Amino acid sequence: MFSSRVSSLGLAKSLQATVSHTAPIDGVTSKFAYTASKVVYTNQNAAPRGLISSGVSATVNAIGVHQVRYAHTDISCPDFSNERRESCMDPHQPTKTNKFQRKSFTYGLTAICTIPGIYMGKSAAKGYAKLYEADEIVKAVSKIEVDISDIKRGFGMTVMFQGKPLFVRHRTAAEIAELNATNLAELRDPIADADRFDNQDWTIVLGVCTHLGCVPVSHAGNWNGYFCPCHGSHYDVSGRVRKGPAPLNLEIPKYKFVDDTNLLVG
Repeated sequence: MFSSRVSSLGLAKSLQATVSHTAPIDGVTSKFAYTASKVVYTNQNAAPRGLISSGVSATVNAIGVHQVRYAHTDISCPDFSNERRESCMDPHQPTKTNKFQRKSFTYGLTAICTIPGIYMGKSAAKGYAKLYEADEIVKAVSKIEVDISDIKRGFGMTVMFQGKPLFVRHRTAAEIAELNATNLAELRDPIADADRFDNQDWTIVLGVCTHLGCVPVSHAGNWNGYFCPCHGSHYDVSGRVRKGPAPLNLEIPKYKFVDDTNLLVG
């Protein structure tokens, strides 16, 4: 009964107990196992409805076809030739042999764009920084030149520097000797006078007390230096704190002697 059904369908293969066979399907080798319940239709006309091409493997039983396997040998591979470089078209030539040739354009374009970009960024940064730069008026008052030719030894003068009083004092020989003989162990902020001033003939300090910012009085105090009457801080002629609540010595601004008669501060 089963053999007559197979013959009526026009099968090219007869059923056997169990037979293994390997056959090519459109250039693809596939292995088919024929058993009592499996057949392969090699004739398109003989295949049941739904098997539309030759070389299609199907499994049948007493009910009918319940599994269909297509070879998909008619699908073509996409062609990406239009997207590839000409130097990479040869399949027999490794791409690493011409990688420098392929990357030279990219590197060159990057360099051409980067160098002008750096200069443009530098120019923009300078322009932005110039917005916050001090104007000419501020620069003018940031430095002052003081004429010290009229200051005799033992005397001093007070000038304004950046909104603060500046004490300029011409020392006597006795004052210099006394400052050099001071025991540094007795000082709250110990530092030798020679380390504070290269030219020991002059004292150049800001007249701002290091306690609370008051203005000391020149030529006053226990050491005939500077005295802050607000809270009783005493400084010597070098501006070093000797007594009182002040924690530090008087500040020394940046200065230099232009010549023997002129002092540039700032």
